[in-house]
Amino acid sequence: MPASGVVELWLVRHGESTGNVAASEATAARRDVIEIDLRDADVPLSRVGREQASAAGRWFRESAETDRPEAVWSSPYVRAEQTAQAIRAASDLPAVLVDERLRDRELGVLDLLTAQGVEARFPEEALRRRWLGKFYYRPPGGESWADVALRLRSFLVDLDRLAPGQRVLLVVHDAVILLLRYVCEGMTEKGLLELARTTTVRNASITHLVRPTGCGTWYAADFNIDQHLREQGAPVTEHAGESDAVPH
Repeated sequence: MPASGVVELWLVRHGESTGNVAASEATAARRDVIEIDLRDADVPLSRVGREQASAAGRWFRESAETDRPEAVWSSPYVRAEQTAQAIRAASDLPAVLVDERLRDRELGVLDLLTAQGVEARFPEEALRRRWLGKFYYRPPGGESWADVALRLRSFLVDLDRLAPGQRVLLVVHDAVILLLRYVCEGMTEKGLLELARTTTVRNASITHLVRPTGCGTWYAADFNIDQHLREQGAPVTEHAGESDAVPH
């Protein structure tokens, strides 16, 4: 009996971006604002990020034919699309398809602010964020993690219809990878936030979700692995998101 939906999901976080670098520099320098003059959607890969993306592509090229993704989807954000295209160029995977539901979480008025900047400029929002926790907190003009999970559920329903029985690669963002695990594995809020608290999804890392029958609950065969980068001689980088994952 043929599988009713997708049977494998390969999840790759985009390579290091210039925004990742700028955010880390701003946090280290204890600045309120991340100095970058682009929309979040337009932030490109750094030189290191391009190297990481190509390394991931070579790893997929060297994988067994029975493991290689049969379809490739990407967030529309430049850093993710550049990663997906670099993977494809190095591996000869299928053409990259784009869906806006795979985009990064929108931060609204908190965009381009460090944690220190949020405390200094929007103290009431910082207090509300601590009270509600990362999952339900929605900044003005932005999204909560629950909002992102809702659009991912919609995407996965469509993906099952478009790619039944297939292995699919998704090139996305750190929060999106965590939330795909939440949705696919049926995690609780507590389980998701503990995962977020203890794990930084590394740039160009690979997560592999498996569901052999094409229906029901997924399980994580691999999560946040970076051996492929080390094997290819590419740098391994960690750029964490918000640290206040657990409600107070």
